[in-house]
Amino acid sequence: MGKTILITGGARSGKSGIAETMALSMGSPALYIATATAGDGEMAARIATHQARRGAEWITHAEPLDLAGALKRTDGQGPRLVDCLTLWLSNVMFSGRDWRDETQALIGALHLQASPVVLVTNELGSGIVPDNRLSREFRDAAGTINQDVAAMADEVWLAVCGLPMKVK
Repeated sequence: MGKTILITGGARSGKSGIAETMALSMGSPALYIATATAGDGEMAARIATHQARRGAEWITHAEPLDLAGALKRTDGQGPRLVDCLTLWLSNVMFSGRDWRDETQALIGALHLQASPVVLVTNELGSGIVPDNRLSREFRDAAGTINQDVAAMADEVWLAVCGLPMKVK
């Protein structure tokens, strides 16, 4: 099995930059599996900022839903960076798919990878309890996914103020 690394942290904690550095340290070109969709102008600008930061050593694959399939299709092509599991979860939930089934497919695919995978996710459990049911379901699902991926990952890192702290 290829190495699996999970990087978590709060919003704007430096997760993506840390993940990009780690993925490129394992080989170039690296594949960037992007889960974000540009639903509005602000999100399109965020995506453009991420793309501008990456250089020619990156090959981008946009995959908002079929993350397990994307990993299977790109295995053997170099290290992969999945950014991010939290946006993927929102895509899965809003598409009406069962996030538990999708998570099991993701975990199964991760176990079969020959090439390394670095995954970025948001740590949502340190904030206040959301005031509505959908937000609580999302937070709880994200926590479950993060725990499941962390349990099988070879390494887990926490990003704080742009600094990586090894957790596992």
